[in-house]
Amino acid sequence: MLLKTFGWSFAVTALGLVAAVFYGGWTAFGIVAILSIMEISLSFDNAVVNAGILKKMNAFWQKIFLTVGILIAVFGMRLVFPVVIVAISASLGPIEAVDLALTDKDRYQELVTDAHPSIAAFGGMFLLMIFLDFIFEDRDIKWLAWLERPLAKLGKVDMLSVCIALVVLLVSAITFGAHAHQHGGAHADKAETVLLAGIAGLITYMIVGGLSGYFEDKLEEEEEREHEEEEEAARTGKPKSAVRLAGKAAFFMFLYLEVLDASFSFDGVIGAFAITNDIVLMALGLGIGAMYVRSLTVYLVRQGTLDDYVYLEHGAHYAIGALAVILLVTIQYEIHEIITGLVGVALIGWSFFSSVRRNRALAAAGGDGDQEKAEVSSGV
Repeated sequence: MLLKTFGWSFAVTALGLVAAVFYGGWTAFGIVAILSIMEISLSFDNAVVNAGILKKMNAFWQKIFLTVGILIAVFGMRLVFPVVIVAISASLGPIEAVDLALTDKDRYQELVTDAHPSIAAFGGMFLLMIFLDFIFEDRDIKWLAWLERPLAKLGKVDMLSVCIALVVLLVSAITFGAHAHQHGGAHADKAETVLLAGIAGLITYMIVGGLSGYFEDKLEEEEEREHEEEEEAARTGKPKSAVRLAGKAAFFMFLYLEVLDASFSFDGVIGAFAITNDIVLMALGLGIGAMYVRSLTVYLVRQGTLDDYVYLEHGAHYAIGALAVILLVTIQYEIHEIITGLVGVALIGWSFFSSVRRNRALAAAGGDGDQEKAEVSSGV
């Protein structure tokens, strides 16, 4: 099972590291290895959240996510995205931007650093909305019950998430945006840029979230119809069409996953410039890391890990909230990537051990203890 799921990740790792040695020697090998580890640590929460969505899709679309999806993730976000940033911020053509990335790496890094406030505002608002919508939803299973119960009651207020997000954006634009960090340690007033980018991130979330919700409902309808047609086929002897039926809605869910993955990639791409400004090494290192995140997502789905460790999804969303705040703070202040990664790992690790304690409490109660006992026994 492990080799089947992570086999391609192992192969890509070997090829990527060998390519790094041929490209820049053992120094490049070390940089690519560090970037890979950084990407995995920063994106573990991404894998957990993706798994929650991917488990609703059939095996065919899980394979598409792992194959076609990884190409989009590696070449789209880890290679094309940094070039697009420079092209837009410096008003350059795509060919000029690529040439700059390959021939004048220092200037390329400066342009990306200067564009960071708008990137952080866009990504921060998108991730913040994911977190807010999660904590304001009334769920049967609660991890931090003392916090989640009152928040679920507040969540009954219409558009509360959007209102809070807009307030956070306004405060961030006035405070962090007015002293945005630029290359060389300088600061500039980019409050307007932060405000516009944040609103764009909010609008993107509302569009993508709305479409994903719509197509998730469509997917459930298709599954019900598929079940009915399977029963009909069993009676009449007609051939089944499971993949076609599941694929209609699953295709749009796949697109949603790609946009979601892109929003998670902002911190990894920006953080990579603290290690190297060589776009080739960046693509190799982040690409290897992205491959492991994809494989981990599929592994979590196939093992049913989210069903066994019910607080993992909570921990991942709290990590998303922390990442959103960190991104907004980095508009003005530099925060080391190790801190970002450790915060996410700590929250997910805490939720994992809480899940283990809950499972032990249920087992001790004979498997039929009520939910309140399980929450108390989890230490939360």
